[in-house]
Amino acid sequence: MFKLKRMSDEPILSPIESNKWESKAVFNCAVHYENGIFHMYYRASDNVFQLNTDKPEEKNKFVSVIGYATSANGVDFSRQEQPLIVGKTEQEKWGVEDPRITKIDGIYYMLYTGFGGRDWDDFKICMVKSRDLLTWEGHEVVLDESNKDAALFPEKINDKYVMLHRRMPDIWISYSDDLKEWTDHKAIMSPIKNTWESKKIGIAGPPIKREDGWLLIYHAVDKNHVYRLGAVLLDLDDPSKITAKLAEPILEPELIWEKEGLVPNVVFSCGAVEVNDKYYVYYGGADTHIGVATIEKEKVKFD
Repeated sequence: MFKLKRMSDEPILSPIESNKWESKAVFNCAVHYENGIFHMYYRASDNVFQLNTDKPEEKNKFVSVIGYATSANGVDFSRQEQPLIVGKTEQEKWGVEDPRITKIDGIYYMLYTGFGGRDWDDFKICMVKSRDLLTWEGHEVVLDESNKDAALFPEKINDKYVMLHRRMPDIWISYSDDLKEWTDHKAIMSPIKNTWESKKIGIAGPPIKREDGWLLIYHAVDKNHVYRLGAVLLDLDDPSKITAKLAEPILEPELIWEKEGLVPNVVFSCGAVEVNDKYYVYYGGADTHIGVATIEKEKVKFD
């Protein structure tokens, strides 16, 4: 059993009222570490969510974009003044949400949720690509279905691209030769009744390769709508197989800004990085702020 330790009791990123595009919320970020720099891609919103309506209404419209920030130490981030990625297609009319980033063979792939706003289920997995972490192109729909919480493994397995995604309420895996056609979809994890992961589950960020397997951090929701983080190990050669799983969460809402916000009682991660034998796990608190928690690699044990 292990637990994540927060690096700060305060958020490391919060909304900026004077920047309309990030005035109400900054949360759910992808993070990539390279050449001594933490690159953060965070979801930001310009309005308060109105999820208690029958369908999205133009008068209450909130639009999500993806902002960009960098840091040398993983805590103190400098952010770009304008959003880096905004919705461009009909599927992204209400914005781009919850990015996850993976580097494969020199190309950076970002999977995110495109929200069309035609109804509350109008969300699909979309993708953009980059070679420099700054210029992103594509805006392609990856799976033409209501789906989210998707990320690519950081390398091909058995000559296939591998993707994790979420068909409610489970975590699924699928495979592709070309990042366009996805086959062999299979549910690999499901909610567990009468536990902290009883309602629905989904991945956090892309899996991290270790000697003993693929470390997958995931989020889970209970009957009271509390979001927590958990961890499992997937088999290195067949990641559809879970080889170890923690029974208890590794992070849960405890601080005021994790318990109070646009969506109360939420810790939700879209990315973690390994730096100097330590895992940095970035997460959104109550869909309003961003925090970071860490653990030494050697302390991640499942036995």
